[in-house]
Parts: sequence; C-alpha cells; structure tokens
Amino acid sequence: MTEVIADVKNKIRDVVDFPKKGIIFRDITTALKDAETLKIMIDYLCEQYKDVKIDYIAGIESRGFIFGMPMAYKLNAGFVPIRKPNKLPAETYSQEYELEYGTDKIEVHKDAFPEGANVLIVDDLLATGGTAEAACKLVKKTGANLVGIAFLIELCDLNGREKLDGNGKIVSMLKY
Repeated sequence: MTEVIADVKNKIRDVVDFPKKGIIFRDITTALKDAETLKIMIDYLCEQYKDVKIDYIAGIESRGFIFGMPMAYKLNAGFVPIRKPNKLPAETYSQEYELEYGTDKIEVHKDAFPEGANVLIVDDLLATGGTAEAACKLVKKTGANLVGIAFLIELCDLNGREKLDGNGKIVSMLKY
C-alpha cells in the first residue's frame, strides 16, 4: 500500500510561493485529471470506512464535494454539502471559524440529517483544522452522530488533527 500512496503523492504538484511567499501549495488537480489516480484516492478513503455505518457524507465546499460525492455513491450513503455563507436556500446553521487573518463561516441546512444519523465529513485538506472543526460543530448542531473525518492530504506541521480529537475516525491518505 505504501507504494500506491507514494505513486499518488507523486501525482500531486507542488506550487512554491502560492498563494503567497513561503507557502508550498499542494495542487491536487494534477492527480484528479488522471483517472486511475482518482479511482485509487476514492477507493482508499472508502476502504478506511468500510466497517463504519455511514448514512451521509458531508462534503466541505468545494473540494470536499469532489471526494464526497463518489464516496457517498460507493458507501451507499446520501450526500450533504457544507457550504460557504448564503449559498444554501433553506434555513441553515452557521459556524464561524478562525483564519490566519480574520474569520470565515460555513453553513449546513438545519434539516440536512435526521437526528442520530451517522455522518462522515470529507474534505481534501487538513491544515490548521479550523474548517473541519467548524464542520464537526455543524453536524453536531443538527443532532446527527459524527463518525469521522476523511481527508486526502494532511499538513502535519500545522497540527490541525489536534483540534479534531473526539470526532470519530480521522483518516488522511497523504501526509506532508
């Protein structure tokens, strides 16, 4: 499996000094455009949760949608988007979170999940953990049961995983 993970990691393009000087941006578009690599990424993440009862995948805008939809299909679960403000048409819960410079927020429909439903959150990247932590709080506000969080990439030096303790099974395929 480590060889497969290394092959996927080799498909991720490093863009130096983007979006600002000193940052190495992990560009997944080079991996997404390769059909076999995309299949490997989706299959890997689904395999990690094959023994977990999942009723819904909650994908965080926007790259969580990319991985969340096919995972929902493969895991026979529904899909619910967690969106940026003012993108959802019905009544929502909102959750603010800290950014490097200021705050932002995400939202989910209040009726997104039935009470007690098992929800897996999916996003492409775990960095500082702020967005994922906010998504966890949103899922819990609905009365659903959070069973875990799946990421394609984890930037380990930023310690985002520490903010997510107690939120079920946390998986990241690629660690930098």
